[in-house]
Amino acid sequence: MKRKIAIIGGSYLQLPVVNKAKEMGLEVHCFSWEEGAVCKDVADCFYPISIVEKEQILAKCQEIGIDAVTTIASDTAVVTVNYVAQRMGLVSNPEEYSEMTTNKYRMRQCFLNSNIPSPRFSLVDDLAHYQITGFKFPLIVKPTDRSGSRGVEKVLDPIQLENSIVRAQKESFEHKAIIEEFVTGREISVESISYKGKHYILQITDKVTTGAPYFVELEHHQPSSLSSDIQEQVKQIVLKALNALHIQYGASHSELKITEDGDIKVIEVGARMGGDFIGSTLVQLSTGYDFLKGVIDVALGIFEKPRLAENHHSGVYFLSKETAHLKHIIEKWENYPEIIEAEITDEKLRSIECSGDRSGYLLYKANKKFEL
Repeated sequence: MKRKIAIIGGSYLQLPVVNKAKEMGLEVHCFSWEEGAVCKDVADCFYPISIVEKEQILAKCQEIGIDAVTTIASDTAVVTVNYVAQRMGLVSNPEEYSEMTTNKYRMRQCFLNSNIPSPRFSLVDDLAHYQITGFKFPLIVKPTDRSGSRGVEKVLDPIQLENSIVRAQKESFEHKAIIEEFVTGREISVESISYKGKHYILQITDKVTTGAPYFVELEHHQPSSLSSDIQEQVKQIVLKALNALHIQYGASHSELKITEDGDIKVIEVGARMGGDFIGSTLVQLSTGYDFLKGVIDVALGIFEKPRLAENHHSGVYFLSKETAHLKHIIEKWENYPEIIEAEITDEKLRSIECSGDRSGYLLYKANKKFEL
């Protein structure tokens, strides 16, 4: 009899893990809003239930008798995964710490209490109640509980601050924002997988963003070109952060900045894969490790220590108005041996304010960084 896995979320973000679970011979049950649920036609069974409806999803999973539950690249779904798994005796991170890994304010408090280097911060409950005395501009304003750069904005002066707070609160599920002192420097992420509290760092990713004011990612490249000394410092800080957040199982995606003085600051940590193809595709291209299978194996309780058998360069470039020069390359991508996949998803090129504004992408694998 096939083992049954529940995938929380049905958008394009979850499609790689749905396909991988099918490839592994599992019976896949997918839960999501029906609108935009591309996984509906791939999963064995699809249930048009919002991923925030934890109780409904739990009842259905109990009825089905699932053997595992997981998600990738979705902070919101992580809460439901932990809720369902804990009540069914399945593998997951502790439910009592779910908010710590999905709410930026709770995460910042954890970092402060655990002496993990991160930016100075303040919570905004409403426009009349927040405290930034002593903060130095520029600042970063962001929703407390969203990903994909939604609602994130750099604020240069007090005149701009109120509008940025309102914008962030509108994007927030709980209608709250967090204000942080802006950290200059190089942006990276660290991709990891954990099992029974032991963490395995798989790769470090270099990021290129639009810069101010919205900081939406335009490129990701693996492996990082940071010095080995800095990479080792980054790894030790990430391991400390994962422990502080009580991440014991599954993928994690840690975002950090390296300042011009070499200081390392943790921006945030997600208890899930990085989006933008980072976890689902780039890690396997650069290391040979099947990260998707690893995440599913963790959920099934049959995890094996990762083997990083390859040492390639991989990356993704995103198409937008800012990167219009990529359009003709994507249209003729078969002419470039380094490019393994490319697609134009929208003929209209827009200026980017969040990741949803991007109009296409290309993925590469090469013996060195593929410069465009």
